Amino acid sequence: MSNSSIKFMLSELSQFIQDNFLYLQPGYTILNTVVFGIILGIAVILIIKMFNYIKKDPKDLILPVIPFIFFGSSARALVDNGIYPLIHLLVTPGIYVFTGLMTIAALLASVYIEKKTKWDYRYLMFIMGFILCIPNIIYINNMNIVAFFEVIGVWAVFSSIFVLLRNKWALLKSKANLYALSAHLFDAASTFIAVDLYGYGEQHVLPNALTSLAGTAFVMFPLKIAVILAALYVIDEYIEDNTIKNMLKLAIFILGLAPGLRNFLSLCIGA
Repeated sequence: MSNSSIKFMLSELSQFIQDNFLYLQPGYTILNTVVFGIILGIAVILIIKMFNYIKKDPKDLILPVIPFIFFGSSARALVDNGIYPLIHLLVTPGIYVFTGLMTIAALLASVYIEKKTKWDYRYLMFIMGFILCIPNIIYINNMNIVAFFEVIGVWAVFSSIFVLLRNKWALLKSKANLYALSAHLFDAASTFIAVDLYGYGEQHVLPNALTSLAGTAFVMFPLKIAVILAALYVIDEYIEDNTIKNMLKLAIFILGLAPGLRNFLSLCIGA
């Protein structure tokens, strides 16, 4: 094979990666959705090994990780509204990789400090995440209060149903399960309000197809409820290892809250 042929193949491969995985404009496809899913699965496996090494329960990170989720989601929302520049570090997948690495670094640093000082690593991690968010918070202004309360109101209505069912449904007695479901209901609420009331479009492949088929993003509520409750049931019933079980729940929580916050903040800043 000649050098020119090799250069041509490398050029084509580079362009393929650029077009499908390192794009600057919204571009979710079946291909990159599957590839990103595989990468996420590998990352979860590696993070489970990390939790076993540091001897911490992933369930305890559900609240401390929220500032980091806010950091990534708010940075992406500020890009959406032209406040931050459109660069690879601040869009998919760059922002998720960067935020994930920052979260892991903060976790390991917090655990190390805890060993030296006896300070609770969860509080230390939350404080680190909050400090990271300060620049984003400063740039968030001119919030649309109507859109803000529309999303919060719809989310509160649906979440309250499952909060009331908590004592009657064994699956929801776990706070981790309730938080995970609530995060996805927030994502559904932000999508529904943005798409149906403000004319936004759904970017992800399956939700976009179902929204187009149903003619409304309200379809996200039964979809989220069915899928998340089924996933949580399978995790509780068939996975015995607590670290694996709780890591999966933490991952589900993050996968609901991260896009939900991004949609919510993009809408409130730009509506």
